[in-house]
Amino acid sequence: MKILSVNLGRLTAVPYTEQPQGLTGIDKRPVAGPVRVSAPGPKGTGGSGLAGDEIAHLRHHGGDDQAVYAVAREDLDTWERELGRPLNAGAFGENLTTEGLEVSGALIGERWRIGAEVVLEVTSGRVPCLTFQGHLGEQQWVKRFTRAAAPGAYLRVIEPGEIRAGDAVEIVHRPDHEVTVAMAFRAVTTERELLPRLLTVGEALHPEWRERTLEYVEKYGG
Repeated sequence: MKILSVNLGRLTAVPYTEQPQGLTGIDKRPVAGPVRVSAPGPKGTGGSGLAGDEIAHLRHHGGDDQAVYAVAREDLDTWERELGRPLNAGAFGENLTTEGLEVSGALIGERWRIGAEVVLEVTSGRVPCLTFQGHLGEQQWVKRFTRAAAPGAYLRVIEPGEIRAGDAVEIVHRPDHEVTVAMAFRAVTTERELLPRLLTVGEALHPEWRERTLEYVEKYGG
């Protein structure tokens, strides 16, 4: 299990973004050297956990609970076959393109050590938006991505440090529950009846997803 690519984005003006200023940092590109990873601060004020990675819309992106976004190269390969086009590292706006690692199959609260220093903790999956759809230029992309339920993983920074392409990834903690990123994603998108199962996760779950779960359980029981 390793990091194939570390990808950073620069703010760029595009016609498809949902942002009023027309800027997005979704077009992320691989970088060669080491990149500093640290907790960026609360959502709304803190951006990316990777130094040099720019984010336009802090209301929905960045912050401590989604400081890093990872996508498996294997999932990009699956989409390449379906879409009939190449998808380079960073094509989904991911900071980390991995190899040999179950990203969407990771457990919420699972911890990864990357290289010698960095430890990250899985918090949630990526919910697609119209900016993502415009970036890829695929019709009905939001629906297709949601239906596939392989969203990649958002992670928070537990131990900061430097990472680079080629770093090994080691799973150093697996929590005692069965809620994967993919299951939690389905629960908050297409299969809301799964939401009560997210309560087994505890504080590791992204707080916004935990809030949705608690609201559902209060209204419908669980």
